[in-house]
Amino acid sequence: MPILTPTRRDIMAMAAAAPALALPRLARADLHQPPAANPGHMSFTLGEARLTVISDGALHLPASGLGVNADPAEVRAFLERHYLSPETQYAHTNHLVVDMNDTRLLVDVGSGNRFLDTAGRLMPNLGAAGIDPSSITHVMITHAHPDHIWGIRDDFDESILPGAACFLGEREHRFWMQDGLAARVAPEVQSFVVGARNAINAEGADWTLIADGAEIAPGIRAIATPGHTPGHMSLLIESGAEPLLVTGDALNHAWMNFAHPGWYNGFDMDGAQTVATRRRLLDMAATGRMAVLGYHFPFPGVGHVMREADSYRFIPALWKWD
Repeated sequence: MPILTPTRRDIMAMAAAAPALALPRLARADLHQPPAANPGHMSFTLGEARLTVISDGALHLPASGLGVNADPAEVRAFLERHYLSPETQYAHTNHLVVDMNDTRLLVDVGSGNRFLDTAGRLMPNLGAAGIDPSSITHVMITHAHPDHIWGIRDDFDESILPGAACFLGEREHRFWMQDGLAARVAPEVQSFVVGARNAINAEGADWTLIADGAEIAPGIRAIATPGHTPGHMSLLIESGAEPLLVTGDALNHAWMNFAHPGWYNGFDMDGAQTVATRRRLLDMAATGRMAVLGYHFPFPGVGHVMREADSYRFIPALWKWD
């Protein structure tokens, strides 16, 4: 199996965490810092299911990792045109809790205290949303990158959710657990491999390895969406006639992935496969008029996909207040 890795530039920049945004504040899409913490959760319904988006915080990453197969000048112009910093990418982290029938499913577990200090808020935000972590019956990991799986273990290398059934793509598991993989990748990537293996090996994490189409629970089905990582999985949640496509990092930029689905990013481990998967998901969501949830989209990350000639547009869902 070939060893697919992000570039040295992207790893080093991500590990260092990027500085503050460079554009003047009025020329950016972000707002001023709030005087107090904003809520880190938002709930809505899908048929008979209750869904809650839980924030684990955000990642401040270098924008140089975006559109690495495109003309850098064109990428920069695209970001500026959309009021986004050409220097720093602000990537939110939208986790999903699904309450349906007797299932309480958590999608991904965040990075805990092992990655960037702007993330690691999942557990406090679950509590603020009134969700007892011990009540979670199922955990689905879309892929084994730090911000999705490193938070599964505590400081004693034990699972933080020992009572939950844990699901991970069989192909994803096989890639990260290859014998000697850490010694064969670039030094900057070794921490990713070690971290993934430590998370998978956490004591009390009972893994079920799954393939395309696997049913996690009634109404919740896994979809193979490789490219970002070799075994990346997304989820299709169906309750009544209202489906929700949970894309993980198969879609990871709410503007660029839609307008330029042929561009891929530095952390998309197989660029060509990422593009093929992304186009398939965008077409599926647009044709089926599905709601989508993007892990790194602006909070809460829920909306729809609208087709525009050979490209697409993300249409954020309306936040209804009762």
